[in-house]
Amino acid sequence: MIDDIELSQSSAVGPAAAPELRDPAPLSGVAPLSDPAPLSGAALDELAASLAEGTTIVGIGESTRSARETFDVQDQLFRRLVREHGFRALAVQDSVDTAARLDRFVTTGEGTAAAALDGAWRPMRTVETAAALEWIRDFNQEHPHDPVRIFGVQPTRARAEDYDAVLAHVRATAPDRLAEVAAHLEPIRTAHRVDEHVQRAQGIHPGRPFAEHARDALALLRSLPGAGQDERVLARMRRIVEFHEHSVAGRGSYAGEAAVWADVLGEQQRRTGLRVVYWDGIAHTSATGGTMGLSSERGPQPSTGSLLRERHGAGYASVAVGFHHGDLGVVTVPEPAGDFLDARLGAVDLPVHWLDLRRADVRRRWDGPAKLRVISGVYDPSRDAREHLAVASLADAFDVLVHVRRATPVQWLP
Repeated sequence: MIDDIELSQSSAVGPAAAPELRDPAPLSGVAPLSDPAPLSGAALDELAASLAEGTTIVGIGESTRSARETFDVQDQLFRRLVREHGFRALAVQDSVDTAARLDRFVTTGEGTAAAALDGAWRPMRTVETAAALEWIRDFNQEHPHDPVRIFGVQPTRARAEDYDAVLAHVRATAPDRLAEVAAHLEPIRTAHRVDEHVQRAQGIHPGRPFAEHARDALALLRSLPGAGQDERVLARMRRIVEFHEHSVAGRGSYAGEAAVWADVLGEQQRRTGLRVVYWDGIAHTSATGGTMGLSSERGPQPSTGSLLRERHGAGYASVAVGFHHGDLGVVTVPEPAGDFLDARLGAVDLPVHWLDLRRADVRRRWDGPAKLRVISGVYDPSRDAREHLAVASLADAFDVLVHVRRATPVQWLP
């Protein structure tokens, strides 16, 4: 664990003077930004091969989920790990029930990827994710006896039909109380489209914490003579409460629930025996705990990746995919401050390059405390200096760094 960190220019990664940047290897065959073709090249093959050696789980984290280029690197590494190195599972930042729908699509081929993503966490509902699911489906059709499976790291959570079922039951059993129950549920179900903490950042939040509304709705439901006696309806309402209590706003933290997610991921891996690629943000895939700049008063927090490293040792590999600057559609991200790792990586004038921090010579020059930019759903360029993950040891947190020079936006599904 790391202590409270106050990083300055002089305490950035490595010595104050920029080192001679010989280590980054260009990813050959980088597609032009206007070309929808995926990244390809010998460097990606080499990187995937090095990540596969001796590992059971490879965590590939993005600094933002809104950039096409960072997702492309993540996706291309995943495809190589599947095709060439026998990885057969993808773990995603969503609930087990949502991931089960994705798994049904890739294993049965029924329906469409867009339909499978309906109801998934908002950052996953992109054209790029849909294309990745279609690739997995095609791979599975060619390998019916050795398919790729998908699972989520979060427990089952509330969905739109849970709210509908609760309201329908109250309408049937206690219609005179329907408006009262609906007054609690209608505002908070909007969090499934736009996260509550994002609503607050955008100034569109109705005011009262959603977890309080949910708890009041549960208490009201229990008091009703008809609805309050139906255990199936109460179970749905408890799921709604848990969803809001365990959200970023409900927890009051961006750190996530590392122990829960690591347990779910580890149990799925043990149960299936499959080698897993884990997609998430860098704050979650980091192999050590870290401090989020937006909640630095909480100090260092464990990550899912840190628990996976404790449990699997070198069997867990951690990759960070970041970028220097770019227009993400909803926001334009400026060049980073000089004390950010992203600024030092951006000193290399290449579209994409990477560093293997497991090499002794690279580790000597680059290890140390570091701040890595994190672009969340509440990112604000005016406070760019706080939008970061701080780690005590860059080389302990990440085995490999991939840096994209300029980012462009993902395409959102309707």
